[in-house]
Amino acid sequence: MTSFKSLLAACGLSALIGLAATPSFAGSTTYPLTLENCGTEVTFKKAPERAIGLGQNSAEILLLLGLQDKMVGTAFWPSKVLPQLAEANAKVKLLTVEMPTFESMLAENPDFVAVALPSLVGPNSKIAKREDFDKVGVSTYLSPSTCLSTKDVKDQYGSRGELWNMDLLYREIDELSKIFDVADRGQALIADFKAREAKLRGSVAKDGQNLSYVFWFSSPSPSADAYVGGKNSASGFIANLLGGHNAITADAEWPTVGWEGIIASNPDVFVVASLDRNRWELDKPEAKINFLNSDPAVSQIPAVKNKALVVMDGQAMNPTIRTIYGAEQVAEQLKALGLLK
Repeated sequence: MTSFKSLLAACGLSALIGLAATPSFAGSTTYPLTLENCGTEVTFKKAPERAIGLGQNSAEILLLLGLQDKMVGTAFWPSKVLPQLAEANAKVKLLTVEMPTFESMLAENPDFVAVALPSLVGPNSKIAKREDFDKVGVSTYLSPSTCLSTKDVKDQYGSRGELWNMDLLYREIDELSKIFDVADRGQALIADFKAREAKLRGSVAKDGQNLSYVFWFSSPSPSADAYVGGKNSASGFIANLLGGHNAITADAEWPTVGWEGIIASNPDVFVVASLDRNRWELDKPEAKINFLNSDPAVSQIPAVKNKALVVMDGQAMNPTIRTIYGAEQVAEQLKALGLLK
């Protein structure tokens, strides 16, 4: 098994290496461990031995915690694994980059499933509900960042009443590390992300422009409405972290917005997602940028006219470990364009 310290070195996370090398500062898990998770009480009698990471964020957190030898499968990857996790990830069976079937997961005889999205395991999921796993004795854990109400929106992604922040991600890392009795690793990982968040926020001039952003995830076609990051989503968090705001004002996590509405939002910056899944042609950032520059109406948006177009890892638009990576990507490009001090 690759040591946690070696994994951290490969990730370039120096803060974690220092923490991992110090004596234990987080206590061992006492079982049974009971957690409140998205309105459901879950109890673990021992650390899981055969886990599935269902959804990219869940899988990557488990890999960052050095748990690849405790994993029997992963599924649903909008983007390729972080390069620094490729070696660890190669040791884990890939069930599918899309949505797996319930049966294909059970075939791996799992004892735990970490779930990134309620669309994968939830009340309206086409794959399975939490009760389905309960019936076969498999524990589940759903990302706290995606426990959203669908009361006010018609889609499965729900809406968010206040701006997402990294505290929800830190809770997820903390709880998963306790479930697996590797709390020290969880605290080290959280410390690294907190340092990066603080560094990025501190690097943006307080007297800089309050730029407005649109974060375009993808679209089935140029004529179709665009999936964009909602006001309080991880995209909104990135805009806020960089001293700006989201031009999209919908509370929905992933509103679909027509191009007339996007034009009316008048953004200063257009962030386009780079996705590896190749479900639609507009998953590709170059296809998005070509459309923005060639459409007679859209090309007149200030962000497009001023060439304030930046590319970001699409997975970073979800509330995930990738979000801080995405914010760093956007900041670097905007500073090169002279739009951020």
